[in-house]
Formats: sequence, C-alpha cells, structure tokens
Amino acid sequence: MTALDGIRILDLSRVLAGPWCTQALADLGADVIKIERPGSGDDTRSWGPPFLQDAQGRDTHEAAYYLGTNRNKRSVTCDIARPEGQALVRELATRCDVFIENFKVGDMARYGLDYASLRALNPRLVYCSITGFGQTGPYRERAGYDYAVQGMGGLMSITGERDDLGGGPQKVGVAVADLFTGMYAALAITAALRHAERTGEGQAIDMALLDTQVAMLANLGANYLVSGKVPGRAGNAHQNIVPYQVFEVAPGSDGARDHVIIAVGNDSQFAKFCEVAGRPDIAADPRFARNQDRVRNRAVLVPLLEAVMRTRPKAQWLAALEAAKVPCGAINNLAEVFADPQVAARGMVTAWNHPLAPDLRLVSSPMKLSATPVRSDLPPPLLGQDTDDVLGRLLGWSPERIAALRQQGVI
Repeated sequence: MTALDGIRILDLSRVLAGPWCTQALADLGADVIKIERPGSGDDTRSWGPPFLQDAQGRDTHEAAYYLGTNRNKRSVTCDIARPEGQALVRELATRCDVFIENFKVGDMARYGLDYASLRALNPRLVYCSITGFGQTGPYRERAGYDYAVQGMGGLMSITGERDDLGGGPQKVGVAVADLFTGMYAALAITAALRHAERTGEGQAIDMALLDTQVAMLANLGANYLVSGKVPGRAGNAHQNIVPYQVFEVAPGSDGARDHVIIAVGNDSQFAKFCEVAGRPDIAADPRFARNQDRVRNRAVLVPLLEAVMRTRPKAQWLAALEAAKVPCGAINNLAEVFADPQVAARGMVTAWNHPLAPDLRLVSSPMKLSATPVRSDLPPPLLGQDTDDVLGRLLGWSPERIAALRQQGVI
C-alpha cells in the first residue's frame, strides 16, 4: 500500500502551484482526478517548445512543462462554465476526500463550486484554494503570478549580484513561489485529512503565493524583523556566514573560467579550509577566527581568499576540500546534473514507455519512504483519457449518458 492509498482528490488546478501540490500527493498514492478543459486541457500542455517528440522526431502536442508536473494523475475533461459541467463536478466532489482549485477569488462561488456549496454535499471534504494573494485582504481580487510575487514578496530584492558590483534584482531560475506554495499546500492538505479522520469534518485551506513567499524569506526575514536593517543583494555570498559563496579558481584545461562553491558553516571548518589552502595564518588571525568576526570583516577576508582560490584548478580544490570534509561543490549545468553518478544512484530519473515516445525520461519524485513507496506512473498522455472510466466506474453513469454529454461538448 501507498501512504495515501484510498484518498481521492478532485483537482481543478492548472499550470504549476496546484498541479505541483497534487503531483506530490499522487506520488504518495492519492488518486488524483485532474479536471481539464475540453479541447485544450491544462495551459501547460501547450507551453513549449520543448515538446515531446515522436519516433520520427516530430513535435507532438505534449509540452515538457506539462509532463514534468502531472505524474500519477487521471485526466477527465469537463467544461465547468456549463451548468452540466458544474453538476458533474459537484457529483464527483461527493466521492472525493479533497478538492483543490486555483481560480480567481469568487469564481468558484459563481459556479456553485465554493467550499460552502460543496461542504453541504460532503461535510468531510478538504477544500484547498490557491491564489496569488489569498481569500482576504486588499489584494484578494488581484491575479497573482510567480514572477510578480517574487518581486512583491522581497525575494528579488535579495537575489542577484550586489549593486556596487553592477548587479540588480534577479528572479530565481524556477518558479519558486509556485513550487513552495504547492508543497505547503500538500502539507496543509495532509494535516486537514488527519483532522477529518479524527472528527469527520473537512475544512477550507486558504493558500496564497504571497504568504508563502514571505514565509520563505526564512533567516533574512527574521534578520530584518530583529534588527530593523533592510538586507540587500549579496550575489552568491551568504548574509550571515563567511566564507559561504562562489569563488573563481584557476582556468580549466580549455582555458575557460571556472568556479567552485565554498560553504564553510563553522569555525572548525574554516580552520580546515585554511589548512587545505596553505594559509593557516588566516584562521589564526583574530579578525577571522570566529564567524561573527569574518562577517564583520568580510571586505578584508574575501579578497585574500579570492587570491588563494585562483592558484589551483577546480578538480584539485574539490578533491582536497572533500578529503578534509570542508563543504564545497561544483556548479553543474543540467547535462552535468543528469550525468552525475549520485543523481543516477538515487533514481532521480525515471524512464517510461510513453505512447508517443517509447524512451521518455523525466525527473522522479524525491520522496523515499521505506514502508510505503511512492508511485511512478506516466502523466496522462492524452487529454481526457480517463473520462469514461471515472464517470462509468466512480459515478456509475451509463455509456449513453456519457456519450450525450460528450456530444454537447460538456466533456
């Protein structure tokens, strides 16, 4: 059995935050019924290139974006703008434990699919809404997107190179506000399911990208609230630990610039680092002996270390530092990531026999449970491929009734 075996989720979300949440829950064994628009489906099905290619090397209709966020789900098409579609969703909700949506505030109420309406039909239902700014507050009716939320939530003010080094605000390379909101939503849903098991009562979950972005400011948010000082961008350096940043090293064999990450977390590691670097005198210097001193004297220390780091190539540094147990690492591109033996050993790529591409490879779930292993099924390759099965088996609808709704364009 899987951890969430027997839990059924009705998923009306699309794009990233909601699908990321339900993908994690599906990995853990929940039966996720993904509701998609007839004809087009989730927006991300068309968010390419790159698109999945068939055996002849031609682009198909499946974007890589969609494939990476919808593992282990079933696809059912339903037009919720139609009264018949709304009735179908309500009937499905009576057979589900969780309902998740990421429509604008008020949209679900107009469709009769809000928490109050569905709770009347299924008191145990856990209802999760994901929006940019939440169900309350002055911004509640605004559309919220990851990029804007990274800016509004402070992340871009602390991401990027220092202004005095020519830097400026920079977003993160992936949509972290969406991704973190999805993961927080998955955690909140599992907690609400536990409550429903104990009490028989469901509840509403109000998830907002901005809330999540503010929460994930982590130590920098705490730094500001404690000190009152607004942190700036520090590039690849750490605000509270030194040395904890990228250093340029001697050029590689091709003469190109090369770099390593040094992530010294305590004074003992710093002393070991200085020994490997052949400069124990730096660790003995009272200006640099303790981390708090190194932070205060960062402007003096870092240039000294930069000069030392340029004396050896990356491979030598990594070998010596790893042997001394000083935290360090390379900066890999994605080709190097997926060729890394550790990534392979951890099973972080799964190969599937996709009907459009027999050698499809996608990123695996990172969750590894000893007693309840995660599932590993394809994202639904065909839009609406499970509609007849879900309506027939779950709701007991006849083939004639299903055919009539299909003819009307509802499914």
